[in-house]
Amino acid sequence: MSHQIIGLHHWFDSPPGRYLLAWEQERFDEAVADIFGYHGLQIGIPMLDGLRDNRIPHQWLALGEEGMAMLPGARPATPPYSAAQPGPEPLRLPALLADPVALPFADNSLDLVLLPHTLEQSVDPHAALREVERVLVPEGRVVISGLNPVSLWALRQHRARLYQRMGRGRLYLPDAGEFLGYRRLRDWLRLLNFEVESARFGCYRPAVRSNQWLERFAWMDRLGEHWWPILGAAYFLVAVKRVHGMRLLEPAWRTVPQRAAASVPVANRATTQTPSHRTSQVPAAVAGTTDRKKV
Repeated sequence: MSHQIIGLHHWFDSPPGRYLLAWEQERFDEAVADIFGYHGLQIGIPMLDGLRDNRIPHQWLALGEEGMAMLPGARPATPPYSAAQPGPEPLRLPALLADPVALPFADNSLDLVLLPHTLEQSVDPHAALREVERVLVPEGRVVISGLNPVSLWALRQHRARLYQRMGRGRLYLPDAGEFLGYRRLRDWLRLLNFEVESARFGCYRPAVRSNQWLERFAWMDRLGEHWWPILGAAYFLVAVKRVHGMRLLEPAWRTVPQRAAASVPVANRATTQTPSHRTSQVPAAVAGTTDRKKV
């Protein structure tokens, strides 16, 4: 790999890459903490453990060919940035080798799927989303993070591409696939019956390469969330799979009707007597007529 073409796994060895990973790790920890289920899957980026704060019992990390290049054995001896600052090590060992467009899971079998920069590396991101919709259970969640094509970082990337056409310069962001905008991704999710539950942008510091300059511009993270929120270098969203006409089953203690107290009739002692003691009550007018006939 040349010094002008930067892969995503090499770019995470740089100071801006580690800065982005730290921000995304915090967002994943917050998003998955209260998501319950039985099966969770993360696709790509082994240096980011998005399931570490989740309590789902069965968790897997799936990597494609690009993700396998991020493992320590596949890392080049001379990184394209600074060898004095090694990149982050994988936080979770991969459980399977899988392509995002063909996941080896049955329909409606996963409760949670994480896609950290997965769509950017996929040859067909829309097909990868359809595959996620297939394997997710109803009301299952997908968590997606990606680089924002409308940001200061993307602006420097566009400028670097113009310089490369003139034979000089190098890219700032990794040259891996196509960066998807938030609105475009939101429209794709709506077509697949996903409802965006929450969305957030982050990493507002300028596109600098050194860790020292990144720390000097740390104050821009606080101002960016209030003054230019959609111009963050990265976006993060959580979407829920909706199924029309489906009704969730409630717990048994909520659906079982309570037994109502049976009404027991109370006998009237004044009118309930034996036939031998029962007296016929004849109106006075009828009784008088009867007595005249007898006379």
